[in-house]
This record gives sequence, structure tokens and C-alpha cells, in this order.
Amino acid sequence: MGERFNTRALVVSHALAGSFSRRARHAGAERILVAHNLLLGDTLMLTPLLAKLHANHRDAAITLLAAPAIVPLYQRRPYGVEALPFSPSDSAATRALLAQAPFDIAYVVGDNRYSWLAAAMRARHIVAHSGDRWAKDVFVDEHRDYAAKPAAWGDMVAELAEGMPAPPYARGDWSAPDAQPFELPKKPYAVLHVGASTPLKHWLPQRWRDLAARLEARGLGIAWSAGPGEKSIVNECDPGQRHPSFAGRLTLPQLWRLLDNAALLVSPDTGVAHLGRVAFTPTVTLFGPGSAVICGNGEFWRGTPWRAVTVDPFECRDQQVLFRRRIEWVRRCGRTPSECAEPRCMHAIGVEAVMQAVQGLLGPEL
Repeated sequence: MGERFNTRALVVSHALAGSFSRRARHAGAERILVAHNLLLGDTLMLTPLLAKLHANHRDAAITLLAAPAIVPLYQRRPYGVEALPFSPSDSAATRALLAQAPFDIAYVVGDNRYSWLAAAMRARHIVAHSGDRWAKDVFVDEHRDYAAKPAAWGDMVAELAEGMPAPPYARGDWSAPDAQPFELPKKPYAVLHVGASTPLKHWLPQRWRDLAARLEARGLGIAWSAGPGEKSIVNECDPGQRHPSFAGRLTLPQLWRLLDNAALLVSPDTGVAHLGRVAFTPTVTLFGPGSAVICGNGEFWRGTPWRAVTVDPFECRDQQVLFRRRIEWVRRCGRTPSECAEPRCMHAIGVEAVMQAVQGLLGPEL
């Protein structure tokens, strides 16, 4: 039996054991849980919900579950949030979560299967988005629909909670976590993050080379960035190794520090682009299969220095599914590399369009 099976068995047994006592909702909200199993970018997009909960429940203890690598980003407790590690492949971490004191209310984001985890953690009342499978919704007490009109996903998630919206994000709202020292590039510099969760979000290496040359000609140094196992992508973009590469070398707190000191970040639609937004780094995000509306600034992030570059509409960005829910206004693509031979939507993005976005952020002299 593997760790995932052990975790599932723990969650199911504890959820069922407490099913007869958890339905009585506490009058207040002294302990709040946000349960999910999301990647970096989607986790950071939960910030509007966390900010809203903090604004409406100043004295509440807010607990966020997050992947172990993401937890250090919450070291300074932004919006009063304590992040606890959760991974389906770590039953010991799950046991620690089950030992937490009961929660008055839990918000389940993304996949409603994590309502079972919320129930196992003795949440008295569970709120989730509607439209998931019935078996995942056994413990959901209250459903909320996704927005009927185009909106950023973070703003839609915030609507799970009642109360007044939080003020828009501003520089300093989230303090940088501690990071082990490393040598930063000489300022001013641009971070070009070339990796992504899928090859269908990769931009052509020649385009990255051309962009690096144009930024360098305007006085910016270049720092390459990519995730673990993506060093080969950087090598394709910079075969002569002219610029320093941080591919696979940094923890997330170190990456935050790299971005915090950068004049610019250019990245595909991936978690690093969202980290740039949190760090308040001027960020240009390249959208191929993803939606610049769903992953855009929306209301909460509207004050951050950010630009989207995309070709919209694009003929095969035609799927209307978001977290397994069909939503009429959604236009995105969740196809896999086996279903799509090449990312034509990314290939359609030209260097000139990216430079125009950069100049919109940093000024025409760049």
C-alpha cells in the first residue's frame, strides 16, 4: 500500500467517524480552514479569499493548507494566515492535520474531494463551489456558483466567503519570507522565466534569445529562471551561457528575493508569474493555452504592475471547463501534449508584442 492510499484511508475514516457531529455550525468563525491541493500559481491566487476572510474576521485564526514547498512563503503570516503542509503522498503530514482543533468553517477550493479532508479535520460547516461530482460533495453544506460573467479566478474564489471585499493588494501587504543568501545579479536586471508546468506553455527559444538581446541593449542584465529539471530549456535559450542561470537552484523564498530585486519579470502563465505579482515585480505574462481573464489581475490585484500578452481569440483556445466545471464564458485550453502537437498559441506571440508590454510597464525609453 502506498502513501496516497494511506492518506486516503485516514481522511475517509476520520470524515465518516465525525459525520454525525460536524453539522452543527458555530455561531461565530473563530477558526477558519482553506482546504485544497493546488500548485503554486493557483495557491497564490487564493490570496483575495484570504484577505477577505481576514478583513471580515479580524480575530479569527485562518489556516491554509499548502504543498510543503509553498509553506515557507507564508512565514510572516500574511493576512494573519498560518500555512500548514499537506501532500496526498505524505500520510504523516495528514495525521498532523487531523490532530488540529476543530474548525468553525472551511472553504474548499478547486477539487471538492478535499471537502472530505475538511470534514476529517472536524470542520463544522463546509463551503465549496457547485458543479463537482456528487461523491465529492457528501460533506459540503453550502455551494456557491462560479461567476456568470468573465472574472479573475481569485475574485471568484473570494466570493465563497460572505462579507465585504478586501482592499486591493498593495506593496507591503505580504512581507517577504527569510531566504538563504545567494549571489544576486547586478542591478538593474530582468528575470526571464522560461519553464512551465507543460511544454504547451513554452515559448520558442529563439524568441527568448531575441527578447534577451533587446532588453540587454536597453541596459538590463538578464537572469534566466526555470524549475528543477528545466536546465535544458535555459541551455536552448542561451547556448553560449552568456547570462547567469538560476534554473533549479532556488527555493521559493530565494526566488521571491530574486524577483523582489528585479526590474522586470517575463514569464509564461505559470506559478512564477503569480509570485512576481505577490512580490510587486513589474511582470509580463505570456498566455498561450491559458486565459488572461481568469489568471489576470481582476479587482484584487488591479494595483500591481502587470501586463498580459496573448493572441485572443485563438481558434483552439475553445474549452469551457474550469476545475471540471463547465462555464459558458470561459475560453481556455487544457489539452495535453499528446492531444496537441505544438503550442501554436504560444508560437503566435511575437517579441515585438512582448516589448510593447515591457515598455508599457517600464516606460518608452526601455
